[in-house]
Formats: sequence, C-alpha cells, structure tokens
Amino acid sequence: MMEKIAKDVGDIQSRLLDHRPVISAEVRYFVREFEEKRGLRETRLLENLNKTVQETNEQMVPANLQEMSQKLSDISKRCKGLEFLKEQQRLKEEVDEEHAKAVGEISTRFSEKKKDLAQFSL
Repeated sequence: MMEKIAKDVGDIQSRLLDHRPVISAEVRYFVREFEEKRGLRETRLLENLNKTVQETNEQMVPANLQEMSQKLSDISKRCKGLEFLKEQQRLKEEVDEEHAKAVGEISTRFSEKKKDLAQFSL
C-alpha cells in the first residue's frame, strides 16, 4: 500500500512540478504555427509581390520610355527648328547694330577731341 501511495505522490509531483512535457508541446505548436504555416503564407506574399513588380515593369516602363522619347524628340525639333535659329539670328543682329553704333559714336567723339586738342596746341 505504501508503494502505491509513493507512486501516486510521485505521479502528482511530476504532473505539478515537471513542466517539460507541457513546454515541449508548446514549443512544437510554436514551431508548427510560425515556421510551417506562416512560412508558406510569407512565401506566397513574396511571390505575389514579385509578380506584381514584374507586371508593372512590363507595362509601365515601356510606356514611360516611349513617352519620354516622344517628348525629347519634340524638344529636339523645337531647338533645331527655324523659329529658334531665326530668333537667335535676329538678337545677334540687334546686338551687332548697337555695338557698331556705339563704336561709331566713340570714334566721332574721339575725332572731335583730337581736333580740339590740335587747336589748343597751335
């Protein structure tokens, strides 16, 4: 009888104080929940994200490149166009006229001063 009581006390003690089986079960649950189930979900999410990025690259990049190419072509045409060159030529001619006029005025003043100086030196 004492043996049965000792065995029962030992069983009760192991159930109350030995937490290894419970902890082991919790660890297995944690591993299964987060590594197996969550790992597959994360893999699926990453695959979907990769697919979305590839689709976006296939659709958006060519369209944007085509649009940019068109705009650059338009700008290039404007820069090379006759309007731009004619405007620049007209502005150049105006500056050349103003310069020639200023040189002429300075030359005239210089000639007058030279004559005045010649009169005073006699």
